[in-house]
Amino acid sequence: MSAIKNRKHPVARLSALAHPRALGVMVVSLSAFDLARAAEPARDEPEVLQGVRVQEEVVEEGYKVDTASSPKFTQPLLDTPQTISVITKELLQDQGAATLSEALRNSPGITFTMGENGNTTTGDSVFMRGFDTSNSIFVDGIRDLGTVSRDTFNTEQVEITKGPSGSDYGRTAPTGYINLASKVPTLEAVNQASLTGGTDDRMRATLDVGDTLPFGNGAAVRFNAMFDSGDKIGRDYAENRRWGFAPSFALGLGSDTRFYFNYLYTKQNNLPDGGIPAIGLPGYNNTVIAGLQPDPVDSTNFYGSTNDYDHVETDMFTVRLEHDLGERTVLRNVSRYGRTTEKYVLTGINTLAAPNLANPATWTVSRSRQGKDQDNEILTNQTSLNTSFGTGGVAHDLSTGVEIIYERQDNYGFVASGAGPAANLYNPSVNDVFAAVVPSGAYTDGQTTTGAVYVFDTLHFGARWLLTAGLRADMYKTEFFSMPASTVTPQTASVLSDNDTLFSGKVGLVYKPVEYGSIYATIANAQLPPGGSNFTLSSTGTNLNSPNLDPQKSANLELGTKWDLLENRLVLTAAAFHTTNKNDQATVDAATGEVEQYGEKRVKGVELGVSGMITPAWQISAGAAFMDTKVVEGATTSTTQNGSQLNFSPKFSFTSWTTYTLPFGLTIGGGARYMDSQTTQINNNTATVTNLPGIDSYWVIDAMAGYDFSPKLGMQLNVTNLADKDYISSVNNGRSRYTLGAPRAGQLTLNYRF
Repeated sequence: MSAIKNRKHPVARLSALAHPRALGVMVVSLSAFDLARAAEPARDEPEVLQGVRVQEEVVEEGYKVDTASSPKFTQPLLDTPQTISVITKELLQDQGAATLSEALRNSPGITFTMGENGNTTTGDSVFMRGFDTSNSIFVDGIRDLGTVSRDTFNTEQVEITKGPSGSDYGRTAPTGYINLASKVPTLEAVNQASLTGGTDDRMRATLDVGDTLPFGNGAAVRFNAMFDSGDKIGRDYAENRRWGFAPSFALGLGSDTRFYFNYLYTKQNNLPDGGIPAIGLPGYNNTVIAGLQPDPVDSTNFYGSTNDYDHVETDMFTVRLEHDLGERTVLRNVSRYGRTTEKYVLTGINTLAAPNLANPATWTVSRSRQGKDQDNEILTNQTSLNTSFGTGGVAHDLSTGVEIIYERQDNYGFVASGAGPAANLYNPSVNDVFAAVVPSGAYTDGQTTTGAVYVFDTLHFGARWLLTAGLRADMYKTEFFSMPASTVTPQTASVLSDNDTLFSGKVGLVYKPVEYGSIYATIANAQLPPGGSNFTLSSTGTNLNSPNLDPQKSANLELGTKWDLLENRLVLTAAAFHTTNKNDQATVDAATGEVEQYGEKRVKGVELGVSGMITPAWQISAGAAFMDTKVVEGATTSTTQNGSQLNFSPKFSFTSWTTYTLPFGLTIGGGARYMDSQTTQINNNTATVTNLPGIDSYWVIDAMAGYDFSPKLGMQLNVTNLADKDYISSVNNGRSRYTLGAPRAGQLTLNYRF
């Protein structure tokens, strides 16, 4: 995207690279020398009952992980028939990644969006395999509400489950979900701290300490803390400030009865970024400037107000009790209360005005103050039972449970007391006086209460065949109350409700030609009812949040294979998938008034992955995704949408990271990320697309070097976007503004273990 000009940093020239699809082949060729082992016949082993597997804590090291944190997965990842990417804390530490959005750069097929005026996204706005996944983010298997940015200082690993998975956690996006596994106390001491300084006044400090206690039966504590402050890289005025801490306590570790108490608190005080006008970028089209191709604006320009703010506060209390009823049976109960509040005022960019076409210096963009005051609450209790038993010649690993979930979202409306001044397009002023943003009197209250039951069973037919099946029923009721702004006359409250029972399931068949390999086929589904992603119901009959409409229904067929190679140090994965999402549009028959749901979208493709150690000194994590997206039946019956590609969904994406530790203790590493071009609107005719029709493809290269001066003290240098590549990170739904991909930046971290 070389059209972006006037950068803070000089642009380095990036040498020519091979075609990006060629790098996808590298993922499956890294250990070709070892594939001959796959031809070895599997040894017939006696039928044995599989021991129950419940994760009390995740203790993996390095980039390869053998198990997921949820007890709903009854088998190791090698024998789980689904695409699940795991990003470990060790990988995040090597990359200097601190947020969930930064962590997700390690998984192909994931993009980000900006939202829209009035709902500009200030947090983790995740698009995965063609659909919005922002409301399918979980922490320790419990939904995490709120469109906020999440720090990973208390995260052991990030688990990305791809494809519809309603049987796991109930209503989810058609793409799957993201789960963050928290750090917990263990019987091993943990004592480490880090201090980071970097570009744009970046300063970050983290602490992770834990040890056993001299009293109690297997008692231990752990304490994590974080402080992070800095300007937004490559942008004027925008900044991020956050801090948090997470104490946890455990009893009975190593015994039959284990108790955990965890608390997480975070607070953010940010100056948000409303984005950069897309005017002048390649392909930009707007009738206001009559087809002219003006210069792009300086990408450092700030169009907001220094009085803007984004204040976020999170409290999360979790209590977990586990008891071994026998050698193969574990009873587990988890309770959580979580609350996230966000209050922000953001100055957004709106309409372009060109009073003198011949003089771009006179062009302006209108601005509006947007406000958000939102409370999210969740109260849940989950009880599960994991056991292993045999019936005849078949061994079973069973996981079953019940869940009661109460979720609530309150929104308080804001309004500006007057119109804000327009900004000069090429020379905006941050000294303009804006109208105050005050409560409007508008208020919405959305509540969803869910009772769920589920069962998963893996049947072992000898040493070669496994059949995994899961079924979940969610009985939910959503209630929605809405009061308009006090200026609306007459003020009439809206009260709507919806209730139903959702059934979700999955079935997967696994064949193990050898102990360290699996080949599988699986089918799964998920449902998203009205109001399921935003706690909002609508009285408009054709709105997808109308309680009179059916849930959106997604289904996924996946064929894949997984291989643990190099003495279980390295895992290779490959999967072909086909996902459909139906009921995502509605219309009214003009003659009968009958409402019909007819929309359908389809995503199919292939995803490849590799992670682990090639040698004890050489680690790697890489993935590639090929996606073919299509609107089967769009918002109209014309060719405008039908057959078009889904927005924010690249046909090809690639991510990689590798490190190598030299004999004298120096570790060097780096990675390359590629994102194919993306369309920003579902439309076959790009000539009719106003503003920016798409996002250009781009490469980003990162690097690191680290050295341990002693077993206790080490230093690490990270440089992101080494070539200082200009690229667009995200675009708003209206395609009029964008977020700049971070320019080249460096940070130096001092790690201390004590």
